[in-house]
Amino acid sequence: MEKITKPLLAPYKPKAFSLFTELDIYLFKRGSHYNLYEKLGSHLLSYEGKKGAYFAVWAPNAQWVSVIGSFNGWDPKANLMSFREDQSGIWETFIPGVTKGDLYKYHIISKAGGSVHIKGDPYAFLWEIPPKSASVVWNLDYTWLDKDWMDKKAKHNGLNSPWNIYEVHLGSWKRKAAENNRFLSYRELAPLLANYVKEMGYTHVEFLPVMEHPYYGSWGYQSLGYFAPTSRYGLPQDFMFLIDYLHRNGIGVILDWVPSHFATDGHGLGVFDGTHLYEHADPRQGYHPDWGSYIFNYGRYEVKEFLISSARFWIEKYHIDGLRIDAVASMLYLDYSRKPGEWIPNKYGGNENLEAIAFLRTLSETLYKEFPGIQLIAEESTAYPMVTRPTYAGGLGFGFKWNMGWMHDSLFYFSLDPIFRKYHQNRLTFSAWYAFQENFILSLSHDEVVYGKGSLLRKMPGDNWQKFANLRALFSYQFFFPGHKLLFMGSEFGQWDEWYHEKSLDWHLASEGLHSQLCFMVKSLNFIYKSERALYESNFSPKGFYWIDFSDYEKSIISFVRRSLDNKEHILCIFNFTPVPRENYLIGAPYPGYWRTIFNSDAPEYGGSGIGNIQGEEAAKLVWQGQPYSLSLTLPPLACIAFKKTIHKDEDQLEN
Repeated sequence: MEKITKPLLAPYKPKAFSLFTELDIYLFKRGSHYNLYEKLGSHLLSYEGKKGAYFAVWAPNAQWVSVIGSFNGWDPKANLMSFREDQSGIWETFIPGVTKGDLYKYHIISKAGGSVHIKGDPYAFLWEIPPKSASVVWNLDYTWLDKDWMDKKAKHNGLNSPWNIYEVHLGSWKRKAAENNRFLSYRELAPLLANYVKEMGYTHVEFLPVMEHPYYGSWGYQSLGYFAPTSRYGLPQDFMFLIDYLHRNGIGVILDWVPSHFATDGHGLGVFDGTHLYEHADPRQGYHPDWGSYIFNYGRYEVKEFLISSARFWIEKYHIDGLRIDAVASMLYLDYSRKPGEWIPNKYGGNENLEAIAFLRTLSETLYKEFPGIQLIAEESTAYPMVTRPTYAGGLGFGFKWNMGWMHDSLFYFSLDPIFRKYHQNRLTFSAWYAFQENFILSLSHDEVVYGKGSLLRKMPGDNWQKFANLRALFSYQFFFPGHKLLFMGSEFGQWDEWYHEKSLDWHLASEGLHSQLCFMVKSLNFIYKSERALYESNFSPKGFYWIDFSDYEKSIISFVRRSLDNKEHILCIFNFTPVPRENYLIGAPYPGYWRTIFNSDAPEYGGSGIGNIQGEEAAKLVWQGQPYSLSLTLPPLACIAFKKTIHKDEDQLEN
């Protein structure tokens, strides 16, 4: 930032073309204009018979703003902008001769001491490939071919539809090792990723943030380009092609989105017009100590509009199926990760961020109203109530929430040597008591396989065979327990190494021995999950789950039933979390007849020992564990077995 010593120029006021109508300005000033990407930023068009580009930027505390770029030699005096006289704070101009692909920034002289700020466009559709930082004049013309998916989006993305999500970082899923370890482009990824996800049976992919970000090592969570996919992998139309291709193959697309904080890079949103425009001025409110980033000022109309416009933009222009909102807990609490004295209480003296809560409610109300069939997913790590309940009932209005408690407790339990698990069985079963308070996704995400935590496979105890058996049991527990599912890339075939964003996954493992067999088991679980109503349509209803027994901690055995909402499909799930097979083990059964085996994680094709009731078992008329019938089973070591029973009318009447 430099100081201007010569007298400031007066705001430039030519006869200006404008995309803003009186209604636009009215909505903007009252804080309810949520498609600002159609007005602010750069837009290719013709004016008075001349082709060029219209530019508009919000900089209310600027003394002077001009557009500098590759089309004017980066001369700050060549293309001055006009300041609107309606107290909107918007500067605008039309520049003839500007074409698609031209580079530009805003040259801003602030009223605050005359400081100069060279900024990228907050609403740019494309940026240069980092570390370069200019915005790029671009359009979003594209012919979509995903009509069939879009027409059925509400069905694919419904609460009671199956969701098993494959979480992906686009830059490290696969790379071209023979070509200097380069990224795959969006268009190169499209058929490879779609074919793999479809073959594996996932319903959705979730991309770590693709919004443009200066520092690659932030994985996209330090965003600046809230309206632009990163140019590292290609152009906006290339990213549209990737989404289009996935949709045409029956795969939904979720984007990670970060409204909780933003990068401090000089060309970005921070101190945009010489004042704290997008962020709070007081670092106790406007600076995040954990991530070294700025925090949005959610109480400011224009900031709220910027963020909701961004969310709306990805749904409308890129056809995405939903947003996973990162770090919601950091938005909800003013004292998040802060010591006493490092935060400012709200007007009632509490630690709740009232402006952020209001913003999240407006966000969910707006998007669900305008785009039926999409979903919003909260990464919220506390017990904040009613995250996935409607705003009219006092909730935040999200569709789903990651179940962080289930994740922490499950990983703690499975990392224990089996000899100690009997002392901690409550850690495994506790989440059942709150499983239906929210619409939960059971996530084993990227956060669990970085920063020295080890891969999921390395977390497992025992020798090599036991590590794989334990991981098969963990995945089985995830898939049969209530809640939708998410698994980070590489975990499905037992990646040994932690995830590292600068290299490809170790794909050679996916075709080797126990790794290949683990991958086949995950594929089997995916297809079982999608084909069994009892495993997905009742994920958020206590009617779909009941315990058979969780008290046999001495043998580390638990059992429960999943059932469909019409009570016709019952799946009995039994888990043995020790390496000791259990013969003639009695399990209570709610109905008579034959219970057919639909899954055994110890099957030889999955790398197991092949122990267990291979085809199924006939229930005996013996009351056990509070059930009128029982099954005598052989429980395989470190494994899950699941049996299915379809209830017929006469059996149902018999039990009733």
